[in-house]
Amino acid sequence: MNKSLTTAGRHRFAARVLGGGTEPDPRFTLANERTFLAWIRTSLAFLAGGIAVEAFTEDLFPAPIRTLLAVVLLLLGVLISAGAAWRWVGVERSLRRKAPLPLPLIAPLLGIGGAIASAVLAVFVLQN
Repeated sequence: MNKSLTTAGRHRFAARVLGGGTEPDPRFTLANERTFLAWIRTSLAFLAGGIAVEAFTEDLFPAPIRTLLAVVLLLLGVLISAGAAWRWVGVERSLRRKAPLPLPLIAPLLGIGGAIASAVLAVFVLQN
């Protein structure tokens, strides 16, 4: 494939998705990508936790509580994954425009969701 065609297609895609701007230092783009992947790992951990709660805690929790806890963990996994993608694009746009970085909205989501799941676990473990 012609290298100039590939480069032109890449620039059109970047302009459409990332809103133009100038190509940032690759180190910043790669750091943004590593952060995205860390959020994805966290998301996968929540998904695995939700599945584990539903599959392996039958004798520990009543069915409605077990399902609620599993659903909270699974939803957190989905929201963190979507938030990671949204954040990656937002940070990349800011880097290209030399603008301030967006607020990290998935960090409070992770904290609040983790606190809710932990509180439910603690209450039912202490009751048994």
